[in-house]
Amino acid sequence: MEERIYKIVSSKSAQRRVGFIVLGFLIFSLMMIPTEIVLAKMLPGKSANTFTIYVDTATNSTIKQTKEVVECVSSVMRKEENVQNMEMFLGQGAPLDYAGLVKGSTFKSLKNQAEIVINLSDKHSRDEPSYMMVHRIRPIIQNKCESLYKGTTVRFIEMPSGPPTFATIVVNLYGKNSLLLRDTSKVVEEALKETEGLVDIDIMQDDVYEKYEIIPNVEKIISSNLGVNQVSEILYMAFKGSVIATKNSTLQQDQIPIFVSLNEETKTLESGSKRELELKLSRLKLLNKQGIMVPIKEVVEIIPTVANPTIFKKNMRNMVSVTAECDMVSQVYPLMDARELMITKLERDFEIDRLIGASTYMFDLALVHKESGDKILLRWDGEMKVSLDTFRDLGGAFIAALVLMFLLMVVYYKSFALSGIVLVGSFLSIIGVIIGHYITDLIALFFTGVHFYLTATSLIGFISLMGISARSSLLLIDFTKSLVASGIEKNRAIAISTATRAKPILLTAVAIILGSLLLATDPIFGGLGIALIFGSIASTLVSLFYIPVLMAKAKAICPLEEDMHSEECELKD
Repeated sequence: MEERIYKIVSSKSAQRRVGFIVLGFLIFSLMMIPTEIVLAKMLPGKSANTFTIYVDTATNSTIKQTKEVVECVSSVMRKEENVQNMEMFLGQGAPLDYAGLVKGSTFKSLKNQAEIVINLSDKHSRDEPSYMMVHRIRPIIQNKCESLYKGTTVRFIEMPSGPPTFATIVVNLYGKNSLLLRDTSKVVEEALKETEGLVDIDIMQDDVYEKYEIIPNVEKIISSNLGVNQVSEILYMAFKGSVIATKNSTLQQDQIPIFVSLNEETKTLESGSKRELELKLSRLKLLNKQGIMVPIKEVVEIIPTVANPTIFKKNMRNMVSVTAECDMVSQVYPLMDARELMITKLERDFEIDRLIGASTYMFDLALVHKESGDKILLRWDGEMKVSLDTFRDLGGAFIAALVLMFLLMVVYYKSFALSGIVLVGSFLSIIGVIIGHYITDLIALFFTGVHFYLTATSLIGFISLMGISARSSLLLIDFTKSLVASGIEKNRAIAISTATRAKPILLTAVAIILGSLLLATDPIFGGLGIALIFGSIASTLVSLFYIPVLMAKAKAICPLEEDMHSEECELKD
């Protein structure tokens, strides 16, 4: 070991060779991320023992129609052997869980809303993880059940690996013109549907549908010798029902109301047409004071109108949200494709400002309508936004750690060159982190068919390695300086210190690798384990072969002031 290192540090051609090898590995590993050889993601998928299916039919749907869709979904799920039981909630949300906290599950109370909670067998006793089951079943259920009624959406909600978000990808549209927001949201939805890897696309707003208002005509009511109250009560009873009396009970203090209404078949209009409504009202008759039966249709007016959709606001601005989930892919890459596709589609009607450089809102778009001049802000949110914030913060923490380490080393060594050597040795562990993820991804694809992602926990592992890598460099530099001070020639001192410190450096790396093996099998913190394992390997190789080359080139090892001016020990900071 000593002679090998001595030959490397004593030969300029060998030094250049080692430098080119390290530089080549660094460029190769860094290029794996933009070329998508190594895929990045906030957190990997997590197999759970439960997931939820959200069913939303058209806004004007009846509870019967919603129930039919729910039964369609449950009929498919019953065929799955790993499904132990299901809970169906019509017209309401399921009891709050980790995912439902931010998805508004507790606020669901409409006839067109339902949730189905799917409880699976224990994840340790089945071969198929929950996210693979969702990936397989989703297209089957959506093709079969969404076609029952127009406007139906069926979404699969899995337990998140990290902090819960409204959806994986959320596009928020802000503007004053509600109609323009509605039209723009449809363009955004179309772009998301055409993007590969995105599923469960949904516009979070009410449907605009035609309805009819039944207005009592007071003049006709009076001329027919009827009362306005009579007409209002019969109309309410015909479509809703009303309380006609109360009953006392010994079991409770309050009176029990007796509620009378028509049956569901009679109350429901199959086609919802004006003609069918007129026919229904002509069958409803009231007895006037002269004993004549007067059809309700003769004393009311039917006025067609449009339903008033709910207006959503955020930060005092009108907003429409379009959501999407990622199907076995990272949200980073579909986002880029979807954004470019949106720009292409929106350019026909809008002037677009891409807002590049606006912190973590750098993907946002400022839209100005070409004809009306109305402005719309397209802002990205959801797990994608959390990912950007996380990687930005971790990147900032990494840079801050490098700067602080460098300043500390400058104070200790009084040398920028030696401080730079320590810093370079710490940074180069990223080669092992990225290549390790590439190797693990190949293994994961071969055995499971699922990608292994570079995640936020991987970056945490990389930052943790910096201190370990710096320690190895410090050991070599300090020991070399002490040997040079004792009169040993510098290159020989570098070779001796490297050979002597190789064993503790290797033992430290082995301890980290063995301690991280169990961590590497964890579905969430696997990236942290892989980063520590392969980063330690790269850090050890860099410390034993490249750091000696840098020390030989720096020529700032000589401790004695009278030796500083010699050709060999000239300080070249």
